Amino acid sequence: MARHRFGLGEYRYFDHPLPPPVAELREALYAPLAEIANRWAGLLGDRTRFPAGLDDFLALCHRKGQRRPTPLMLRYETGGHNTLHQDVYGEVTFPLQVVIGLSAPGEDYTGGELVVVEQRPRSQARATAITLARGEGVLIATREKPARGARGHYRASLRHGVSTVTSGTRSTLGIIFHDAP
Repeated sequence: MARHRFGLGEYRYFDHPLPPPVAELREALYAPLAEIANRWAGLLGDRTRFPAGLDDFLALCHRKGQRRPTPLMLRYETGGHNTLHQDVYGEVTFPLQVVIGLSAPGEDYTGGELVVVEQRPRSQARATAITLARGEGVLIATREKPARGARGHYRASLRHGVSTVTSGTRSTLGIIFHDAP
């Protein structure tokens, strides 16, 4: 991470074939999230529609040259962090992703909150800090989400990262649905 100035920690993308628990989780989560993604697209006036099944969505990624899987493991030691970013790897992106805590806060590490920052037009950014218990997952927007305004819905831009780990080791699993080039 440090050489790319993304933060201080380690991340490793899984390769094909994905480990069965990761592949099964990605498959199980995709269909209900595709319904949400399609509802969001409608609210934002976007013509994009996501297929009901993960295999069909990945086939679309592959047609656009995006063949590398994106689920990953992340690990941060004391002093580690992840700068604010968006997990956008190619032309085809899925608007939602899942982060799952693999370490116990307060036991395995302190600090290291997942930070989500929402930038709204003509307004200051709003940050939310989330502490994930071991085994707990959180659904976050990959790039943007619909937000209700006075004239209907608009695109609220989001970025996420990890605050500094003050002690111990923090590990997470990231489930990103679109593949990368």
